[in-house]
Amino acid sequence: MSSKPDPVRAANPVRWPLIGLAALVLLNAVFNPAFLKITVLDGNLYGTPIDILVQGSRTMLVALGMTLVIATGGIDLSVGSVVAISGAVCGTLLVGGHGLAVTLAAALAAGLLAGGINGLLIARLGLQPIVATLILMVAGRGVAQLIVDGQVVIIANPTFEYLANGFFLSLPVSPLLVGAMFVLTHLALRQTAVGLFIEAVGDNEKASRFAGLAAARIKALAYVFCGGCAGLAGILTASNIRAADAYRAGENMELDAIFAVVVGGTALTGGRFLILGTAIGALLIQTLTTTMYNLGVPPAVAPVPKALLIIGVSLLQSERIGRWLRGLWPKKEAS
Repeated sequence: MSSKPDPVRAANPVRWPLIGLAALVLLNAVFNPAFLKITVLDGNLYGTPIDILVQGSRTMLVALGMTLVIATGGIDLSVGSVVAISGAVCGTLLVGGHGLAVTLAAALAAGLLAGGINGLLIARLGLQPIVATLILMVAGRGVAQLIVDGQVVIIANPTFEYLANGFFLSLPVSPLLVGAMFVLTHLALRQTAVGLFIEAVGDNEKASRFAGLAAARIKALAYVFCGGCAGLAGILTASNIRAADAYRAGENMELDAIFAVVVGGTALTGGRFLILGTAIGALLIQTLTTTMYNLGVPPAVAPVPKALLIIGVSLLQSERIGRWLRGLWPKKEAS
């Protein structure tokens, strides 16, 4: 038998999202040669690729928290509503004359609290994740509307606006902040035993308990982290639109986050997770959205290409398709 590894099996799981991302970029470059153009204005970088990074950074941040939740075998449908709650807190406090530090701390605390409620219902009280988070998904949007009294609160605070619209060393601030968050999370998960604990709980919660892990605590903390990421995304969303919109902020963001995680190679059944894959998946989703805008696809039809892309990449990542591909790969006989 040959000792050479199977090329299809050995390839990195993020290869298909990367191929999809490259194909979208190539498609846009063919139909619109200015797609890849980056200009420098007042020392700052502008262009469609920069816009994709800025707009996709918020989905990427929510998907980061969703990755850990899914890795534990759960799901969080409430992140879009948590984004709205966090933004509503920002708008109300800033308009009320509170300082930026207090506002940011309160908005982040709101996200962590929401995640804590989900963690309590799921890890301690035993509710199914889809049921527990659906409760907050529905109720959270109403809470956000109560905070802003049903109004769209306009925010006029240059320092707050800088978080999503400012530049640092010619680069937009929000992708830099999200990138730093990804790096710190990766180090925390892969340079310590935390990542291993999460994968163990997601792979087999009962066995992990017998091995001495506090499975319920690990699951609860994953939801708290997810809520915190959604809270930060809410801050960036409010900063980007310069307003607190409890009706539209974070709308359908939970779906894009789940799509990014799944496309990135994290198993919905729990266990294995890929932080890098999630980042690439989020960029893929945002690039597809931008592509549809550029090609003039009507908003009512836009979800169809997105769904087809998700199905295609997910099929390519499946074990059955992988076995079929390996069957097509020529094998050399041992000499």
